[in-house]
Amino acid sequence: MQFNSYIFAAFFIVVLAVYNLPVLTWRGQKVWLLLASYAFYAAWDPVFIVLVWLSTLIDWGAAKLIIRSATQHKKRALLIVSVVVNLGVLGYFKYGNFIRANVVAILHAVGVEYHPAPFDIVLPIGISFYTFHTLSYTLDVYLGRTKPWDSFLDFALYVTFFPALVAGPILRGSQFLPQCVERRRTTGRQLAWGLALMTLGLFEKTCLADTIFAPTADDVFAVTGHLATLDGWTGTLAFAGQIACDFAGYSTCAIGAALCFGFSLPDNFRFPYSAVGFSDFWERWHISLSTWLRDYLYIPLGGNRLGPARTYINLMLTMLIGGLWHGASWTFVVWGGLHGTYLIGERVIRRVVPWTGPIARTVGVIVTFVLVCIAWVFFRASSFDQAFSVLRSMFGIEHAGALFRGPTYGVIGVTMLAVLAVHWVMHARKLEDVVERTPWPVRSFALAAMLVTIILMQGQDRAFIYFQF
Repeated sequence: MQFNSYIFAAFFIVVLAVYNLPVLTWRGQKVWLLLASYAFYAAWDPVFIVLVWLSTLIDWGAAKLIIRSATQHKKRALLIVSVVVNLGVLGYFKYGNFIRANVVAILHAVGVEYHPAPFDIVLPIGISFYTFHTLSYTLDVYLGRTKPWDSFLDFALYVTFFPALVAGPILRGSQFLPQCVERRRTTGRQLAWGLALMTLGLFEKTCLADTIFAPTADDVFAVTGHLATLDGWTGTLAFAGQIACDFAGYSTCAIGAALCFGFSLPDNFRFPYSAVGFSDFWERWHISLSTWLRDYLYIPLGGNRLGPARTYINLMLTMLIGGLWHGASWTFVVWGGLHGTYLIGERVIRRVVPWTGPIARTVGVIVTFVLVCIAWVFFRASSFDQAFSVLRSMFGIEHAGALFRGPTYGVIGVTMLAVLAVHWVMHARKLEDVVERTPWPVRSFALAAMLVTIILMQGQDRAFIYFQF
């Protein structure tokens, strides 16, 4: 059940209507949301709801036992159980085939013929997200950042709350659970803003990502041979636009849907293509993941407290693991490694090059965006051969005839420039503030235009890109 489907629209209307029935108590509302969330997840495959229950029970129990344990040794043992179970399940389903393929390749490289039976593993949707939900809760209890929550119902709802269940934002218990204390009903203002955000998110996904950017990106990355330089850049820019509008669109829909029920979810994107440098980029792109990796991996490794050399190692390890989190492929690891290299290079450059003023900002934004696009090639490519072929074409090392006609280049170029312009203008602004200052006739016209465009440009029935992670 995807946000960009009619079945979700019907599901959402029913869930919202029942949630606001006056006969329901606050506990009844939460039970209804929990059941609706299970139904939402089970719509993909009912079997995998067992994994959601497993994560919920393991981390709920581990946190309770950790706080009751008298010794640090017992607390650490319970934390290890939580980490092993969560990452073990994630590792089996997400990386089982990847590990198997690499073991076979290593054995073949040393002359050992090994042909194991193939793994028939289906990746449960959203497993990377809800696993990080529950694991962060146990880690926070162990580290003393929060206390175990008293209500199991609240905790189960936190793990499975359907707007954020399958593609984030990655929630922390401290962000969601306190909202479960007092009764929440849908107010007119919340409903209006929530529906407006969902409309904006669907516009980004359906009209920009799916209809304009995706076909061109797919055509370019389907080519197995050489490309024209302009085609290489056009396909890469198209994917840069597709993934930004696709994932930001999902997060915007999720935040809007939650708001319709009176819940607040954290921002996950803040116009990342306006970033000046890569530290700024990761404070704007997939914020819930980057802060998760920072708090539970980078800082525990030592962060920047142990000198420059150790800082660079910690940055690289964090980004390599962040790349692997996105997918079981070495191309994702290289994508993460490139961003680790970018972050290290930025720290070195900032020591010797001034980074202030409008000219520095403009140059910084352009350089950051170009390097991000180069990294996107590895994120999108199905193999290293394809990635390097696209890159060689982009930089004129390889040549071929044009893949597209003039209008395609124009549409991608103009639309991407519009996206970049919006990011540039919104760099230091909040969407809520801009909307508040905009006259209501303009707001109404923009909203109506997006709705009409969504209806007219339904595009292909594409799942959100981050569903595969």
